[in-house]
Amino acid sequence: MLAVRGLNAYYGKSHILQGVDLDVGAGEVVSLLGRNGVGRSTTVKAIIGEVAPVGSIRFKDREIAGLPSYRIARLGLGYVPENRDIFPGLTVRQNLTLGFKDAKRPGRWRIEDMLAMFPNLAARADTAAGVLSGGEKQMLTICRTLMGDPELIMIDEPTEGLAPLLVVKVAELLSEIARRGVAILLVEQKLKIALDVSARIYVMGHGAIVFEGTPGELKANAVVRREWLEV
Repeated sequence: MLAVRGLNAYYGKSHILQGVDLDVGAGEVVSLLGRNGVGRSTTVKAIIGEVAPVGSIRFKDREIAGLPSYRIARLGLGYVPENRDIFPGLTVRQNLTLGFKDAKRPGRWRIEDMLAMFPNLAARADTAAGVLSGGEKQMLTICRTLMGDPELIMIDEPTEGLAPLLVVKVAELLSEIARRGVAILLVEQKLKIALDVSARIYVMGHGAIVFEGTPGELKANAVVRREWLEV
């Protein structure tokens, strides 16, 4: 479904991504791991068009490198950024409604699904989103993206700064997304979540992929974990 080959990206004169190759199959959950600053967020930003990509990015057999973000999203590629972008002056329900790509065509997700899954959001459905906690804003951002019925969703650091109970909720949501046949490219710091939900895992270091394998293979590879993941 998603095939990235020789992806490079720059911030000014800084060469951030250096020939990244990765794949995500239809309905597959893939995690992208690594320490802060190695290029994980830049990778998903380059795929969605927020950072200028150099290389090939194919989504559903179509080259999307260089397309504007809104056109990429309309093709069925969702993106949840790490900065929890919401519309603070609109209610929770209005934020979710804005996520619809085509209000006339029912997708996998309904507003009722989101509110049932997250009682905190349901209790504040008609409250301005700006008063939500950080964790609630994260939930709302993910749910709003799902309302657009993506075939693949890229989620950047969804558990960062969340309380343990909300981390569990995020893990449950990731499993539900996968159960409904949506592919996931997950950028995550918490190794346990990545190991639990992923079919395959990539590890990044210094702007390049340094490991690709199954969760079991990563568990068995103490050298990769020590060199590229452990603090």
